[in-house]
Amino acid sequence: MKILITGGTGSLGKALIKTLLCTNPPEKLVVFSRDEWKQHEMMHEFKHPCLRYFIGNVRDRARLYRAFDGIDIVIHAAAIKQVPTAEYNPFEAIKTNILGAQNVIDAAIDCKVKKIIALSSDKAVNPINLYGATKLCSDKLFVAANHYSGKHNTRFSVVRYGNVVGSRGSVIPLFKIQAAKGTLSITDKRMTRFWITLDRAADFVLECLEHMNGGEVFIPKIPSMRIRDLAYAICPDCKLEEVGIRPGEKLHEVMIPADEAIYAREFENHYVIYPHWEKRGLPGWACPDRFTYTSSTNNDWLTVLTLRRVLGK
Repeated sequence: MKILITGGTGSLGKALIKTLLCTNPPEKLVVFSRDEWKQHEMMHEFKHPCLRYFIGNVRDRARLYRAFDGIDIVIHAAAIKQVPTAEYNPFEAIKTNILGAQNVIDAAIDCKVKKIIALSSDKAVNPINLYGATKLCSDKLFVAANHYSGKHNTRFSVVRYGNVVGSRGSVIPLFKIQAAKGTLSITDKRMTRFWITLDRAADFVLECLEHMNGGEVFIPKIPSMRIRDLAYAICPDCKLEEVGIRPGEKLHEVMIPADEAIYAREFENHYVIYPHWEKRGLPGWACPDRFTYTSSTNNDWLTVLTLRRVLGK
């Protein structure tokens, strides 16, 4: 198969490439991204004859058509992801996360891509910030795209997960810098988040690619963490200073709201929200009435000891 990853120089893009090269290298693996320097660094980090590097932006429709020519599978990871950046530059986030998503969809259909999976976020659920709102729009576009792929039979699905350990923009590097001063700034001691490692996220995306039929939103079962526990795991002797929740930030995150749970099915290691047109003979188990999958009511929690082990401390 020939695979292309938009946003391929990002944290998850690199994890996907590493996993693919170590397990089952495709015939061609295309890294599609805007940043020439990051691509230059990756050329030195990853050595494999299947790799190709393609400078481009998902806002550029014509460039996507050229890049998708002959591609079988697309993993769409390109996005403006920083909440404050999206709040301050709203239409830039819209142009990349929404208009760019539609460009990817159109190019995939016309270039006869077989499967495309888009990466989403827990912030797309009941969004209160622009980033979450753009990802919600993007998710809707990708699910609906299954209706008009027509004779090309391109299939579209979505993967939704929480905060990624080790990704750029994570609070962990900030805490490590602040630890030298003896005080860590946290937004609210009550705050909780879903947490997934880069390796687990990459594995889950590839598993979903294998099992997708089109229209599904895949959600992994992952642990929650308390922000104060993460701070203590990094620096147990540091003082914690509450600075308040930032604009557009939630106290707790949701991955399956009650309104979507009626379409959700539970599996051993994940959930799937099926499209409304799939109603009979679905695998898995129906979720309980009024079920929600929320970071504050999760059954799986990372303790300070587990967090320190994950962080290699």
